This record gives sequence, C-alpha cells and structure tokens, in this order.
Amino acid sequence: MLNVTLLLTVIIIALALAFDFINGFHDTANAIATSVSTRVLSMRLAVLMSAVLNFAGAFMNEKVAKTIGNGLVAPGDIPQKVIIVTLISAIVWNLLTWYYGIPSSSSHALIGSLLGAAIAFKGSLYIVNWHNFFKTVVLWLFLSTIIGFLIGYLFMVIIQWIFRKTRPSVVTKIFSKAQIFSAMLMALNHGSNDAQKSMGIITMALVSGGLIQGFHVQAWVKALCALAMALGTSFGGYKIIKTMGMNMARLAPVNGFAAETGAAAVIFTASMLSAPVSTTHTISTSIMGVAASKRLSSVRWVVAKNIIWAWVLTIPICAGMSALILTITKLF
Repeated sequence: MLNVTLLLTVIIIALALAFDFINGFHDTANAIATSVSTRVLSMRLAVLMSAVLNFAGAFMNEKVAKTIGNGLVAPGDIPQKVIIVTLISAIVWNLLTWYYGIPSSSSHALIGSLLGAAIAFKGSLYIVNWHNFFKTVVLWLFLSTIIGFLIGYLFMVIIQWIFRKTRPSVVTKIFSKAQIFSAMLMALNHGSNDAQKSMGIITMALVSGGLIQGFHVQAWVKALCALAMALGTSFGGYKIIKTMGMNMARLAPVNGFAAETGAAAVIFTASMLSAPVSTTHTISTSIMGVAASKRLSSVRWVVAKNIIWAWVLTIPICAGMSALILTITKLF
C-alpha cells in the first residue's frame, strides 16, 4: 500500500510541476506583455528577468498555498486520485487557452478542477468549504478586477496631472526606465502568488497520502515549484503577450508603468491576505483602466469581452471537466 501511495505521490508531483511549468509560459505575458509591447525590454531580456523574479517570488510566503491545499477541501477528505484528476483538468484547460492565445486564469482553472473532482468523488457539495471559497476566491475574483481597473485608471490620471506640462518625449524617456522597475515588481508578485498554488497541491497530496503530518510546505517543494515556474517562464508565450500588450489597447511606456505598478500592488495585497487571485485578471483590468483614463474608446472592448468570457467560464468549465474525468475513471 505504501508503494502505491509513493507512486501516486510521484505522479502528482510530476503533474504539479508540469502545471507550474505551463503556468510559467502561459502567464509570462502577465508580467512582461506591456514592457515588450512598448519596446522598453526585448522579448529575450524581459523573459529572463521574469524567470529570475518568478523564482524569487515563490519563496516570499506560503499563505496562498495553505488556501489552495487546505482551505477549500480538507486533504484528509479526498484520496490522491482526486488530486491527479484536478491537475490533469487544469493542465488541459491551460494548454487550450494558451493555444488560442486567451489569457485565462491558471489559478481558477486549478481551483475549479479541484472543486469539481472533490464533489464528484464525494457525491456531495458539503466536501467544499464554501465560506473560504467565496471569501478568498469569488470575492477576490471581483475585487482584484475592480480594484485593478480603478487603480490603473486613477494612477494614470495622477501621472497625467503631474506631468501635464512636461514634453511627451521627456515623459517617454522617464517611464522607459521606470517601466523596467514596474515589470520587475509584477514578475516578483506573480511568482509569489502563482507558484504557491502548485506548492499547495503537492503538500495536499503529501498530507492525503499520510506522508507528512499537518499542512506545512516543505522547503524542497518550494524549490521545485519555483524552479518549474522559472523554467516555464523562460519559454515565454508570444500569443498571449500579443493579446495582452498589443491587441487590448495601444500602450506607451507611461501606460505600461501605471498598469504594472497598479496590478503588482493588488496582487501583493491579495497574497498577504491568503487570496489566490488571478494575475491575468488583475493586469488585464489594470490595462483597461489605464486605457480608459484617456477615453473609453481607447480600450478594444471586443478583445476585452472575449477575455472576460474566459474569466467567467474557467471555474465552471474546469469543475465540469474534472468531474467528468473522475466519473469516467470510476467506471474502470
């Protein structure tokens, strides 16, 4: 029995690291899209910078890991096969949305898949801690997007007022440098919030299999997840960069700085409050807010509408997918 548990644990770790790797190149665009589209950083330099800071960010804390691995579904209530199905479902959704260049949320793909698989296994909705789900996931789904939009909008208005008498060429020169700093902040906070999700899943598997007592993220788990995300980030994702940084709105360095700094502040706050937010949602709405500060027509709302639909559908589709996969495996 112990050999079976160890085998399942190894499979889960491999799948979780694969998810983290895919998350890295799927969500690289979140941190560097605006910097690349405004030509402040080359694609190669931006990806390298993002990889290094994603790695560093993964070690900042483990609050989000505890929410994912222990706050929504108790590890002792589900067997390891439920976690395997969760990861397969989330990986499939991430690959599909990456292929079509849709900046969906890896976080919500994982959460939706976990809920669907757990409910299908138990045959009951009561296996989910709905209080935590609504408090840390649903509430922050709306808060991160609304606050991201408002901060992007207000930050851009303030910058425009401060530099209202400055020549545009001087403003561009100043923020071409400043945007490098804001991209670094974005990458660091992306690593902090997103890498923890795989840490939480692996730790959940260790507790579920009885390999550790109590929920505590091991140092080797942090190191593996950080490395997987950094390696994934190094592959980048031009399709999503094009959608985020070029198709949604026309951006200058000052716009990129405002969007990235605002989004990084929201993500940092959420991480400190144990909320697994979507980096994709936050930076997307921050870009919309920055563009809307000039005029509402500056946002390409057709592109924005497609992205919003992906946000709305991710959790229920992934929940349904994982529930279906688990139901099929029960038949065999």
